[in-house]
Amino acid sequence: MSRVRVHAMSVSLDGYVAGVDQRLEEPLGENGLALHQWIFPTRTFCAMTSQGGGEAGLDDDVVRAGFTGIGATVMGRNMFGPVRGPWAGNDWTGWWGETPPFHHPVFVLTHEPRPALELDGTTFHFVTEGVEVALERARTAAGDLDVRVGGGAATVRQCLAAGLIDELQFSVVPVLLARGEPLFERRGESLRGYSCVRVAPSDSIVHYWLAREG
Repeated sequence: MSRVRVHAMSVSLDGYVAGVDQRLEEPLGENGLALHQWIFPTRTFCAMTSQGGGEAGLDDDVVRAGFTGIGATVMGRNMFGPVRGPWAGNDWTGWWGETPPFHHPVFVLTHEPRPALELDGTTFHFVTEGVEVALERARTAAGDLDVRVGGGAATVRQCLAAGLIDELQFSVVPVLLARGEPLFERRGESLRGYSCVRVAPSDSIVHYWLAREG
């Protein structure tokens, strides 16, 4: 049976995955890009962006795992783009341009209906019925492969609270944002039923793996 996984979720020391004021010019909010500097030198990221080269090692292993054995992705609307309200008349096709890195079906949570969008091997489906329906459709599309919850933080929190995620991998970066979009609920209830199964530091960050108990 396929699993639902989160991978390479970069988190600041004070628990945020994005800064305040996310917008077209600053997709990750104020100072949010600093959370992802560890990803850019990896061999996997360089291959995805047609740069060639890149560094192997633990950080690259973590990034590559997020694309290995994945047959579908679920994400929130904010991860797809900065557009709010009805889609009508808007030609936004995602942060990735004409060549998204997924190459499998992607299910975008939204309150506004929109026809499916096909781009270079990736089809974006816009789901208005909620995260459980999106995950059900993603599992069907993935077949024997796993489903990745790509983010953002609100989508991951919602899935954690409902016990829908089987494996959560996040990476703590030595950056303080002070405010922004938190990964975990402040009361801590979202992690009930999960255990830490691995901790692995690289040169500059620490990777954590949580798994659902039982």
